[in-house]
Amino acid sequence: MQDTLGAFVPGTDVRRPGAAEGPLEGLTFAAKDIYDIEGEVTGCGNPDWARTHGPAAATAPAVQALLDAGAELAGKTITDELAYSLNGQNFHYGTPTNANAPGRIPGGSSSGSASAVAGGLVDLALGSDTGGSIRVPGSYCGLFGLRPTHGRIPLEGIMPLAPSFDTVGWFARDAALLRRAGEVLFREAAGDAAAPGPLLIAEDAFDLAEPAAEELLGPHIGRLVTRLGRVEPVTVGEPGGGLGAWMTRFRALQAREIWATHGAWITETKPRFGPEIAERFAWVRTISDAEAEAAKPEREAFAERIAAVLGGEALLCLPSAPGIAPRTDASAETLVDHRTRTLSLTCIAALARLPQITLPLAQLDGCPLGLSLVGPPGSDLTLLAFAEAFTREADTGPGF
Repeated sequence: MQDTLGAFVPGTDVRRPGAAEGPLEGLTFAAKDIYDIEGEVTGCGNPDWARTHGPAAATAPAVQALLDAGAELAGKTITDELAYSLNGQNFHYGTPTNANAPGRIPGGSSSGSASAVAGGLVDLALGSDTGGSIRVPGSYCGLFGLRPTHGRIPLEGIMPLAPSFDTVGWFARDAALLRRAGEVLFREAAGDAAAPGPLLIAEDAFDLAEPAAEELLGPHIGRLVTRLGRVEPVTVGEPGGGLGAWMTRFRALQAREIWATHGAWITETKPRFGPEIAERFAWVRTISDAEAEAAKPEREAFAERIAAVLGGEALLCLPSAPGIAPRTDASAETLVDHRTRTLSLTCIAALARLPQITLPLAQLDGCPLGLSLVGPPGSDLTLLAFAEAFTREADTGPGF
């Protein structure tokens, strides 16, 4: 395979054959370079990390599950440094091409995985999602992607970032394959696609979307309403000061966990980070334990409230991102504003530990635009089955 998109880590060859038989026989997949492959160094997007870590002793269970199901591992894909960005622009290894939105970022930190699937280099790819790293690249690149319920899929053999938020995640170009991979990773069949209970429209989330994006997603929301039969508007960020305030709490909690995870290595190694990531890790140090501790009970109250709103069967509808992918040459100010609004959307499922699926249903200026559904805790397989049935019945796929 020739990497024409800059999606794979340069200078690596970690190809592994899949089992001779299995539900994913004949398919290919890639793994974000935070997943261990036995005998290979896990680079985590930073040359100093790769230099200071030895080969992995074992293959991550998520990777092994796909291999055992018959899929062939094609390689390791580029990630933002230590998986700490939503842009997908790696200072050391470059920006993977967004085949469905040329000249625009692929989104991160699972940038290479999204690029490889969107560009047809592999059938599916493993990424991860801590603060949006499946949902955002999925929207930008026109892919189906799932962030599972936190803790539903084991994280062994995967570089941690912020453990109380980290999840395995994956991309596919069609909902049927996303489900098939999910059944392998969850070790459980999805069952039928019985329609869940009411559709909840997160009005304050749509307020963060660009007007043109909200308008283009409208017809697809209408089809969801027709499919589910009941619809209710909700305001997710209240009480609590609005989604911007919840995003701030998320960032404080994430920052303290990141420093607890990687602070000692950073202090000892003094790695060379790209400017954006260096600035982010410098900011992480400014968040106090007291600030993070104050946010913990607020997070638990938020999670309990959202679970109660969902009631075990409702689906929460919101934009996957505020708009299409920013241009690769966008100003720092533009990227910061877009990232702030994006995190205000993605922090909902992250704080509440909920599954969220992004569906590539719309286009704006010829670029992909995703719509998301958040389900109750443990409803991952229901989301996968519903997404497959919904896109099939509506004769609506990615269209890219």
